Amino acid sequence: MHIWVDADACPVLVKDILFRAAARTQHPLTLVANQFLRTPASPRIRMIQVPGGFDEADRYIAEHAGAGDLVITADIPLAAAVVEKDAHALSPRGELYGRENIRELLDLRNFMDTLRATGVDTGGPSTFSAADARSFANRLDVLLRRNTQPSTGKA
Repeated sequence: MHIWVDADACPVLVKDILFRAAARTQHPLTLVANQFLRTPASPRIRMIQVPGGFDEADRYIAEHAGAGDLVITADIPLAAAVVEKDAHALSPRGELYGRENIRELLDLRNFMDTLRATGVDTGGPSTFSAADARSFANRLDVLLRRNTQPSTGKA
């Protein structure tokens, strides 16, 4: 399982959790962003800087993520794209996106976009909290344990 992170708006605390998880589980971790991000020195962790522009990081992840991979994103259209490829998608707040809920979430997101386009103030997401970080860490741990192949002892 490769872990992909839509990193431009990903909270620092979530990135720190991911860095520790990648070191612990040896899963490859790739952060994709429009700007350079510092990452720990590790052969398993890399950062890809894409050109500036709307949804460039999302496009890159959607093109490169494969079945069984894990994508960390708050972007519902990106989550929908990777779920279609049989990848897992998890929000930085710990919400798991899957075939059973992605259509409803995408419809709600599109509805809210329509409201905003007509001038309705829909507010924004609540401030990222310690409870959100715990929820993310717990869900991530479950996903990684479920998708970690036991070592055969062969090199």
